[in-house]
Amino acid sequence: MISRRACFRNLILSLRTGSTASKLRSSNCFTSRTAPSLQPLVEPSPYSDDEYADVDWDNLGFGLIPTDYMYTTKCSEGGNFEEGHLSRYGNIELSPSAGVLNYGQGLFEGTKAYRRENGRLCLFRPDQNAIRMQVGAERMCMPSPSIHHFVEAVKQTALANKRWIPPPGKGSLYIRPLLMGSGPVLGLGPAPECTFLIYASPVGNYFKVSAPLNLFIDDEYHRATRGGAGGVKAITNYSPVLKAQSRAKSRGFSDVLFLDSVNKKNIEEVSSCNIFIVKDNVISTPATGGTILEGVTRKSIIDIALDHGYQVKERCIPVEEVMEADEVFCTGTAVGVAAVGSITYQGKRVEYKSGDRCVSQELLSMYTGIQKGHIEDKKGWILEID
Repeated sequence: MISRRACFRNLILSLRTGSTASKLRSSNCFTSRTAPSLQPLVEPSPYSDDEYADVDWDNLGFGLIPTDYMYTTKCSEGGNFEEGHLSRYGNIELSPSAGVLNYGQGLFEGTKAYRRENGRLCLFRPDQNAIRMQVGAERMCMPSPSIHHFVEAVKQTALANKRWIPPPGKGSLYIRPLLMGSGPVLGLGPAPECTFLIYASPVGNYFKVSAPLNLFIDDEYHRATRGGAGGVKAITNYSPVLKAQSRAKSRGFSDVLFLDSVNKKNIEEVSSCNIFIVKDNVISTPATGGTILEGVTRKSIIDIALDHGYQVKERCIPVEEVMEADEVFCTGTAVGVAAVGSITYQGKRVEYKSGDRCVSQELLSMYTGIQKGHIEDKKGWILEID
C-alpha cells in the first residue's frame, strides 16, 4: 500500500513534470469517501515534503506564520459538501454581502498536528472537533461536513504543510478549520452558500511566557448569555471579549475570567479557554449549559483525571470558591494545560499553588505523554497520519 508520504511526494513530482489534471484525479492519493479526490494544486511547491521550513523553532510564539497550502470546499443551499481541493495559501474572495461579513454567520475550530520523536505525524481527537462543528452548524443554520470529511480534510491539510510541523518538543502545527456563510444576503437569513476552509500555522506557547497565569475577574463585561451561542465555537463569541481582555492586559494581567451574565457570581470561562479549580484534591469545572464551550482538551483532562482516581465535578462554581481554591488551571487546544498563579477580584488578589507537584502538572504530563507516545493511548485518541 502506498504511504501518504509517498502519495504527496508523487503528487508534487507529477505537478513538476506537467502531469495532466485527469491523471491527478485518477490517482489514489488524498481521497475521501465523502469527498471525491482533490482537485490539482494551483501550483507545485518548490520544496521537498521531507525538509523543514526555514523557521526559528526555538523562538516560536503563537502568531500567524503563513504555510504552503489551504483546503477549500463549498456547499450550496440544500446540498452537501463534496469535492474539496488544496490550493496555495492566500487571500479569498467574498461578496460584500456575504453572510459571515454582514451577520457573523461563521464557526471555527482548532486542532493540532504533532511530530513525535520517531518522526511520525499525529492528530489529537480531530473527530471531536468535527462533532463540535456539526453541533455549532446546526445552531448557526449552516450545513456541515461529515465527520469523515472533516477529519480527512484536516489530515490532507497537515500533510500538505508537513514541513511546517515543528521538530519534536518545539511546538505544533495549529490547524484552523472555518465554516462560514459565504453566499450573499441582504435581509437577515442564512447564507445560500457556505464555505469550509482549513489553513494552518506552526505555533509555540499561546501565552508569551510559560510562567503561571495572572487572571482578572471582570464583573462588568460578559462573554455569553443564556440562550445565546456561547456553547458553540461561533466567531461572534470572541470579539466581544477583546475590550475586557485588552483592559486587563494593560494592567499587567494575562487574561480575563468571566462571570455568568445573570447573577454575576459564578465563574464561566477565560477569554479562549476553560477553567478548573482544585480543592482538597477534588477537581471542579463549570458545567456546560449553553454558555460554556465544551472544549476537547477540557473533556480529555476530565477523562484522564477520572482514570487516575481523581474526583471530578462539573457544577456551578461561585467566585468565592475560586478565591479559596488550592489550585486553578486552564485548558484549551491553544493553551494545553496552563497553571494559574493568581486571580484578582474586586481588588483582592489570591495566589495558588504551582509547580511540578501540582495536580495541573500531573495532568499535563499525562496529557502530553499520550500525544508524544510516551504513554499508551488506550482510548484511541491519537490519529497517525504519516
